[in-house]
Amino acid sequence: MKNLKNFYINGQWQAPASDNNYVVENPSNERQIGIITLGSAADVDKAVVAARAAFTNYAFTSVDERVALLEKLLAAYMDRYDEMAHAISQEMGAPIDFAISDQADTGRGHIKTALEALKSFEFEHQSGNATISHEPIGVCGFITPWNWPVNQIACKVAPALATGCTMILKPSEVAPLSAHVFTKMVDDAGFPAGVYNMVNGDGPGVGAAISAHKDIDMLSFTGSTRAGTLISKAAAETVKRVALELGGKSANIVFDDVDLDAVITRSVQACMENTGQSCNAPTRLLVQASVYEKAVAIAAKAAKETKVGSADKSGDHIGPLVSKAHFEKVQTMIEQAIDEGATLVAGGTGKPAGFELGHFTKPTVFANVDNAMTIAQEEVFGPVLVMIPFQDEQEAIAIANDSLYGLAAYVNSQDQDRANRVAKRIRAGMVRINWAPHHYTSPFGGYKQSGNGREWGKYGFEDFLEIKATSR
Repeated sequence: MKNLKNFYINGQWQAPASDNNYVVENPSNERQIGIITLGSAADVDKAVVAARAAFTNYAFTSVDERVALLEKLLAAYMDRYDEMAHAISQEMGAPIDFAISDQADTGRGHIKTALEALKSFEFEHQSGNATISHEPIGVCGFITPWNWPVNQIACKVAPALATGCTMILKPSEVAPLSAHVFTKMVDDAGFPAGVYNMVNGDGPGVGAAISAHKDIDMLSFTGSTRAGTLISKAAAETVKRVALELGGKSANIVFDDVDLDAVITRSVQACMENTGQSCNAPTRLLVQASVYEKAVAIAAKAAKETKVGSADKSGDHIGPLVSKAHFEKVQTMIEQAIDEGATLVAGGTGKPAGFELGHFTKPTVFANVDNAMTIAQEEVFGPVLVMIPFQDEQEAIAIANDSLYGLAAYVNSQDQDRANRVAKRIRAGMVRINWAPHHYTSPFGGYKQSGNGREWGKYGFEDFLEIKATSR
């Protein structure tokens, strides 16, 4: 079992202010794989002092200096790439092939994209008699989740480093192994002491201390909408900038002119990817009524063919849910959907056959779902798909927009004009037409209760910069 109890503060691994041990579990087999310390406000204070001191110099480093440091970080990341992939697979249950090809690649992708954006970013320009400067906002606090752990670390840390900010990271206590590996990469790269600090902890302890800290200038949080609301309230006392990437219940609209077998099968696979634990997962499948029954049969077949297996096994299967508590939450939502009258066509409650240990759940599909049902309105964060029929373009748009969330949406149609019309009218931050990829250079973020601000690429720089006008 790995001992990960120390924090990284002011360029050194340091013992926490007090012992408050937390055991990290492998969700595939429920074995203990590591131990961390849940930090306290005292640890946050220490990290903030280091970050504040480092900011006085790091804020005024040149673009060339920061480019050189990010190049070293990218090299360090590639040196430890396999270590990162295995850490993610063990801590949150991503199957190892998926962890290597997708999960670990996000860290590489965000560092590289921030590096390229930095090389061409205009930090200063003239407007009339004024010089408009984009300056680093200061000390940043980052609170990141367990579902795509290094993705959310890298897409915050890389642009903050690029823009001249200093920071304190609180990774998820459920999945801290990847953050430990990432911190070793930052140390390998040789960033000045205090620029990057990492303190483990839970939300009520370290998360709350970061949110309310008077000497933290900006806070970036990824997680649930409920937690984002609490963080915003705590941060309001010090009027710090808050960027939030929160929940989703993304609509996937399928018109009757597509290759139905291919599109519905792809839709099920996209929902089940990462065991459904993605905020932008296409979890509401809206299908035109003329082909709805056929689509239901295809979806049920695809879900039943979805393989489930241990994260350490090679293959294209899905892994377990991250924890027992999350497994029980997903089970409760499946039961509630059945009670509310949704038609179960695949999966259901309980674990798949042959699984006793591990937090595995059945790939599940519900048909005849009304968009007012709980299962259609609340984020499940598991391998659960709901299918809703619609008559025409207008009804599809109305159902898609009938949600508290607005993170992502998907539109499938051979009529490009129609696809473009629908995409324009959907209230979501990201729309993918006919499964077009969403690249690292595109902004990531949503409307409504899916949050505010944008991450990824040059768009991720904006939250870390203040704008100054110097008139002459």
